[in-house]
Amino acid sequence: MAKLSFDEFYRGIWGERWESLKGAMLSELDDKRSPDGLVAPYYMDGASIEAALALSPCEGDTILDMCAAPGGKSIVIATMLKGTGSLTSNDRSPDRRDRMRRAFESSLPEPWRRNIRITGHDASKWGVYEKGIYDRILLDAPCSSERHVINSREHLSLWSPSRPKRLQALQYSMFASAMLALKEGGILVYSTCSVNKGEDEDIVARFMRKHPGEAEELQVSLENGEKREYGTIVLPDSAGGRGPLFVAKLRKS
Repeated sequence: MAKLSFDEFYRGIWGERWESLKGAMLSELDDKRSPDGLVAPYYMDGASIEAALALSPCEGDTILDMCAAPGGKSIVIATMLKGTGSLTSNDRSPDRRDRMRRAFESSLPEPWRRNIRITGHDASKWGVYEKGIYDRILLDAPCSSERHVINSREHLSLWSPSRPKRLQALQYSMFASAMLALKEGGILVYSTCSVNKGEDEDIVARFMRKHPGEAEELQVSLENGEKREYGTIVLPDSAGGRGPLFVAKLRKS
Protein backbone atom coordinates (compact mmCIF):
# COMPACT_ATOMS: atom_id res chain seq x y z
CA MET A 1 0.00 0.00 0.00
CA ALA A 2 1.37 3.44 -0.95
CA LYS A 3 2.07 5.75 1.97
CA LEU A 4 -0.11 8.81 2.45
CA SER A 5 1.19 12.04 0.98
CA PHE A 6 1.55 15.15 3.15
CA ASP A 7 -1.66 16.62 1.71
CA GLU A 8 -3.61 13.37 2.12
CA PHE A 9 -2.45 13.00 5.72
CA TYR A 10 -3.52 16.50 6.76
CA ARG A 11 -6.69 16.47 4.69
CA GLY A 12 -7.63 13.44 6.76
CA ILE A 13 -7.36 15.61 9.89
CA TRP A 14 -8.87 18.88 8.62
CA GLY A 15 -11.17 17.83 5.78
CA GLU A 16 -12.25 20.72 3.57
CA ARG A 17 -10.53 23.26 5.81
CA TRP A 18 -7.10 21.90 4.86
CA GLU A 19 -6.95 23.92 1.63
CA SER A 20 -7.45 27.27 3.39
CA LEU A 21 -5.11 26.27 6.21
CA LYS A 22 -2.46 25.15 3.73
CA GLY A 23 -2.79 28.36 1.75
CA ALA A 24 -2.39 30.48 4.87
CA MET A 25 0.73 28.58 5.92
CA LEU A 26 2.28 29.08 2.49
CA SER A 27 2.05 32.85 2.88
CA GLU A 28 4.86 34.78 4.53
CA LEU A 29 4.31 36.30 7.96
CA ASP A 30 6.57 38.80 9.67
CA ASP A 31 5.47 38.64 13.30
CA LYS A 32 8.75 39.47 15.03
CA ARG A 33 8.68 41.13 18.45
CA SER A 34 11.10 41.79 21.30
CA PRO A 35 10.29 41.70 25.03
CA ASP A 36 10.67 44.90 27.06
CA GLY A 37 13.46 45.53 29.54
CA LEU A 38 16.34 43.96 27.61
CA VAL A 39 19.87 45.31 27.24
CA ALA A 40 19.50 44.78 23.49
CA PRO A 41 16.40 43.73 21.53
CA TYR A 42 15.88 40.03 20.96
CA TYR A 43 13.39 39.52 18.15
CA MET A 44 11.38 36.31 17.99
CA ASP A 45 8.09 35.01 16.67
CA GLY A 46 5.10 36.41 18.46
CA ALA A 47 3.92 32.84 19.04
CA SER A 48 6.99 32.11 21.16
CA ILE A 49 6.22 35.11 23.34
CA GLU A 50 2.58 34.04 23.75
CA ALA A 51 3.59 30.51 24.78
CA ALA A 52 5.97 31.86 27.43
CA LEU A 53 3.45 34.41 28.73
CA ALA A 54 0.88 31.62 29.14
CA LEU A 55 3.11 30.19 31.87
CA SER A 56 2.32 33.31 33.97
CA PRO A 57 5.58 33.13 35.96
CA CYS A 58 5.78 35.00 39.25
CA GLU A 59 8.86 36.50 40.85
CA GLY A 60 10.52 33.86 43.04
CA ASP A 61 9.24 30.85 41.09
CA THR A 62 11.38 27.83 40.32
CA ILE A 63 10.95 27.34 36.56
CA LEU A 64 12.06 24.82 33.95
CA ASP A 65 12.06 25.52 30.21
CA MET A 66 12.45 21.92 29.02
CA CYS A 67 13.21 22.56 25.33
CA ALA A 68 14.52 26.09 25.56
CA ALA A 69 16.84 26.72 22.60
CA PRO A 70 17.31 29.05 20.87
CA GLY A 71 16.33 30.83 24.07
CA GLY A 72 13.57 33.30 23.25
CA LYS A 73 10.99 31.81 25.60
CA SER A 74 13.51 31.72 28.45
CA ILE A 75 14.29 35.38 27.80
CA VAL A 76 10.59 36.22 28.15
CA ILE A 77 10.44 34.23 31.41
CA ALA A 78 13.58 35.98 32.71
CA THR A 79 11.99 39.40 32.14
CA MET A 80 9.21 38.38 34.54
CA LEU A 81 11.44 36.73 37.16
CA LYS A 82 13.72 39.79 37.20
CA GLY A 83 16.59 37.84 38.77
CA THR A 84 14.47 36.16 41.46
CA GLY A 85 13.74 32.47 41.89
CA SER A 86 15.49 30.22 39.39
CA LEU A 87 15.23 29.35 35.72
CA THR A 88 16.62 26.16 34.18
CA SER A 89 16.93 26.44 30.39
CA ASN A 90 17.48 23.02 28.83
CA ASP A 91 18.44 21.72 25.40
CA ARG A 92 20.30 18.53 24.43
CA SER A 93 22.26 20.11 21.57
CA PRO A 94 25.62 21.65 22.58
CA ASP A 95 25.52 24.03 19.60
CA ARG A 96 22.02 25.22 20.49
CA ARG A 97 23.02 25.67 24.13
CA ASP A 98 25.95 27.85 23.05
CA ARG A 99 23.64 29.92 20.89
CA MET A 100 21.24 30.25 23.82
CA ARG A 101 24.02 31.31 26.18
CA ARG A 102 25.10 34.03 23.77
CA ALA A 103 21.51 35.24 23.45
CA PHE A 104 21.22 35.55 27.23
CA GLU A 105 24.53 37.40 27.52
CA SER A 106 23.68 39.89 24.80
CA SER A 107 20.04 40.53 25.75
CA LEU A 108 19.52 40.09 29.49
CA PRO A 109 20.78 42.48 32.18
CA GLU A 110 23.51 40.77 34.21
CA PRO A 111 21.43 40.60 37.45
CA TRP A 112 18.71 38.73 35.53
CA ARG A 113 21.21 36.10 34.34
CA ARG A 114 22.44 35.11 37.80
CA ASN A 115 19.50 32.79 38.50
CA ILE A 116 19.70 30.95 35.14
CA ARG A 117 21.37 27.58 34.64
CA ILE A 118 21.75 26.05 31.20
CA THR A 119 21.53 22.25 31.01
CA GLY A 120 21.69 19.54 28.34
CA HIS A 121 19.52 16.77 29.79
CA ASP A 122 17.10 14.36 28.10
CA ALA A 123 13.75 16.04 28.76
CA SER A 124 11.87 12.76 28.33
CA LYS A 125 13.59 11.35 31.45
CA TRP A 126 13.70 14.50 33.56
CA GLY A 127 11.04 13.44 36.04
CA VAL A 128 13.05 10.34 36.98
CA TYR A 129 15.83 12.49 38.44
CA GLU A 130 14.07 15.63 39.67
CA LYS A 131 10.64 14.92 41.14
CA GLY A 132 8.40 17.62 42.56
CA ILE A 133 10.98 20.39 42.11
CA TYR A 134 9.43 23.05 39.91
CA ASP A 135 6.65 25.60 40.38
CA ARG A 136 6.19 26.01 36.63
CA ILE A 137 7.39 24.15 33.53
CA LEU A 138 7.23 25.21 29.91
CA LEU A 139 7.35 22.34 27.44
CA ASP A 140 7.51 23.80 23.95
CA ALA A 141 7.85 20.36 22.43
CA PRO A 142 9.62 19.28 19.24
CA CYS A 143 6.86 18.91 16.66
CA SER A 144 6.05 18.46 12.98
CA SER A 145 6.25 22.23 12.38
CA GLU A 146 4.15 21.92 9.24
CA ARG A 147 4.48 25.59 8.29
CA HIS A 148 8.24 25.12 8.00
CA VAL A 149 7.89 21.80 6.16
CA ILE A 150 5.39 23.07 3.63
CA ASN A 151 7.67 26.00 2.74
CA SER A 152 10.75 23.83 2.23
CA ARG A 153 10.93 21.60 -0.83
CA GLU A 154 13.69 19.57 0.83
CA HIS A 155 11.82 18.97 4.09
CA LEU A 156 8.57 18.24 2.27
CA SER A 157 10.30 15.59 0.15
CA LEU A 158 11.61 13.89 3.31
CA TRP A 159 8.26 13.90 5.14
CA SER A 160 6.45 10.64 5.86
CA PRO A 161 3.52 9.62 8.10
CA SER A 162 5.97 7.86 10.40
CA ARG A 163 7.48 11.18 11.50
CA PRO A 164 4.40 12.43 13.43
CA LYS A 165 4.13 9.02 15.10
CA ARG A 166 7.73 9.20 16.33
CA LEU A 167 7.21 12.75 17.54
CA GLN A 168 4.03 11.84 19.42
CA ALA A 169 5.89 9.17 21.38
CA LEU A 170 8.59 11.70 22.30
CA GLN A 171 6.08 14.42 23.14
CA TYR A 172 4.11 12.20 25.47
CA SER A 173 7.23 10.99 27.31
CA MET A 174 8.30 14.62 27.79
CA PHE A 175 4.82 15.60 28.95
CA ALA A 176 4.65 12.79 31.52
CA SER A 177 8.19 13.60 32.67
CA ALA A 178 7.26 17.27 33.14
CA MET A 179 4.28 16.32 35.31
CA LEU A 180 6.58 14.27 37.54
CA ALA A 181 9.00 17.18 37.89
CA LEU A 182 6.27 19.61 38.97
CA LYS A 183 5.44 20.38 42.58
CA GLU A 184 1.90 19.67 43.74
CA GLY A 185 -0.12 22.64 42.53
CA GLY A 186 2.54 23.45 39.93
CA ILE A 187 1.73 24.67 36.42
CA LEU A 188 2.65 23.02 33.11
CA VAL A 189 2.28 24.79 29.76
CA TYR A 190 2.50 22.43 26.79
CA SER A 191 2.88 24.08 23.40
CA THR A 192 3.66 23.19 19.79
CA CYS A 193 3.54 24.85 16.37
CA SER A 194 1.84 21.78 14.86
CA VAL A 195 -1.61 21.49 13.24
CA ASN A 196 -1.72 17.75 13.96
CA LYS A 197 -4.17 17.07 16.78
CA GLY A 198 -2.20 13.91 17.54
CA GLU A 199 0.67 16.14 18.65
CA ASP A 200 -1.55 18.70 20.38
CA GLU A 201 -4.75 17.97 22.27
CA ASP A 202 -4.35 14.17 21.97
CA ILE A 203 -1.13 14.29 24.02
CA VAL A 204 -2.97 16.02 26.86
CA ALA A 205 -6.02 13.77 26.51
CA ARG A 206 -3.83 10.67 26.72
CA PHE A 207 -2.27 11.84 29.99
CA MET A 208 -5.64 12.79 31.50
CA ARG A 209 -7.05 9.40 30.53
CA LYS A 210 -4.10 7.43 31.94
CA HIS A 211 -3.76 9.57 35.08
CA PRO A 212 -7.28 10.57 36.14
CA GLY A 213 -7.42 13.22 38.84
CA GLU A 214 -3.70 14.06 38.64
CA ALA A 215 -4.14 17.35 36.76
CA GLU A 216 -6.78 19.93 35.88
CA GLU A 217 -6.88 22.08 32.77
CA LEU A 218 -6.66 25.85 33.21
CA GLN A 219 -8.04 28.43 30.80
CA VAL A 220 -5.67 29.94 28.23
CA SER A 221 -6.52 33.18 26.45
CA LEU A 222 -4.91 33.50 23.01
CA GLU A 223 -5.83 36.10 20.41
CA ASN A 224 -7.92 34.34 17.72
CA GLY A 225 -7.60 31.09 19.69
CA GLU A 226 -9.92 28.17 18.94
CA LYS A 227 -10.74 25.93 21.92
CA ARG A 228 -10.12 22.22 21.53
CA GLU A 229 -11.02 19.29 23.80
CA TYR A 230 -7.87 20.24 25.70
CA GLY A 231 -5.96 23.42 24.98
CA THR A 232 -6.41 26.23 22.48
CA ILE A 233 -4.98 26.62 18.98
CA VAL A 234 -4.29 29.65 16.80
CA LEU A 235 -4.57 28.81 13.10
CA PRO A 236 -3.24 30.99 10.27
CA ASP A 237 -6.38 30.85 8.12
CA SER A 238 -8.49 32.45 10.86
CA ALA A 239 -5.84 34.57 12.60
CA GLY A 240 -4.55 36.81 9.82
CA GLY A 241 -1.67 34.46 9.05
CA ARG A 242 -0.49 34.06 12.67
CA GLY A 243 0.37 30.63 14.01
CA PRO A 244 0.05 27.74 14.16
CA LEU A 245 0.31 27.83 17.94
CA PHE A 246 -1.19 25.23 20.27
CA VAL A 247 -1.15 25.88 24.01
CA ALA A 248 -2.55 23.79 26.89
CA LYS A 249 -2.14 24.81 30.54
CA LEU A 250 -2.54 22.37 33.44
CA ARG A 251 -2.23 22.43 37.20
CA LYS A 252 -0.88 19.34 38.93
CA SER A 253 -3.26 18.10 41.60
